[in-house]
Amino acid sequence: MSANVLEVLASAEDAGTRADAAVARFAGVSRSTAAQWCGNGLVSSGGNALSKSDRLVEGQELSILVPEAIDPLSVLVEPVEDLMILGEDDDYVVIDKPVGVAAHPSPGWVGPTVVGGLAAAGYRISTSGAPERTGIVHRLDVGTSGVMVVAKTEHGYTLLKQAFRDRTVEKVYHAVVQGLPDPVRGTIDAPIGRHPGKDWRFAVIEDGRDSRTHYEVLEAFGRAALVKVHLETGRTHQIRVHFSALRHPCVGDLTYGADPRLAAELGLTRQWLHAQQLAFAHPRTGERVEYSSVYPLDLRYALDTLQSGHV
Repeated sequence: MSANVLEVLASAEDAGTRADAAVARFAGVSRSTAAQWCGNGLVSSGGNALSKSDRLVEGQELSILVPEAIDPLSVLVEPVEDLMILGEDDDYVVIDKPVGVAAHPSPGWVGPTVVGGLAAAGYRISTSGAPERTGIVHRLDVGTSGVMVVAKTEHGYTLLKQAFRDRTVEKVYHAVVQGLPDPVRGTIDAPIGRHPGKDWRFAVIEDGRDSRTHYEVLEAFGRAALVKVHLETGRTHQIRVHFSALRHPCVGDLTYGADPRLAAELGLTRQWLHAQQLAFAHPRTGERVEYSSVYPLDLRYALDTLQSGHV
């Protein structure tokens, strides 16, 4: 791995700060990226690797091996099959993201990306953001389909990114979860952070980030329920983690404890989770715009099977 070395000295203000939070600020990256660097042994002090939860002390010297940025010109331009445009204007483009497509390139991912698909289709995307994720103001998991907005201009990027930070964007998902949540309408308010034993997973943990998920059961079946979900916050894997913590994981989500037998009966090879609707203030006019997506065939088949009572 090619990397640059960043040497920093912790100040009095840094004392007591977690290593991942400090590295994120020192290197100008997201906290999740900084946590990944810590987990990969790229952050050290005095020759000893630091974990993401280690606390800094004043005067502590840190050595950060910063991986070289992915060259967007070498990896981004790749057509994406079934990438549907739901709407666009000068500042943004709204897509219906297929399953199996990542939002942007990342270490270890060799499949198609939204950024690459748009570039291959001739779209000009905002240059704001990290080189490998230009224009990306929010993300959907590789295994999650549905509505996603990408900024085309710097103006659009700035305002949309701020809207997501201010939580003024309305994000509605539909999920099929195992069992029947009780109550059938409520709010899951539980902090989320990286799983203490598995860096590639997330979990409800005491010192995690503030996370709230509002839900309402739309239809109940014998072994599962169709749920409408409104995200107040937007943490990585938030819906999947919150419903798993309730012991009602998304059907097909084997990563977070779903029953593989039910997934097989429904023909699912991924979690039943779909970004159904996205609404936000237009970057120029301030007027509310709304986009929605229909269920893809695999989710539709699974839902039809549940509704028929055949499982």
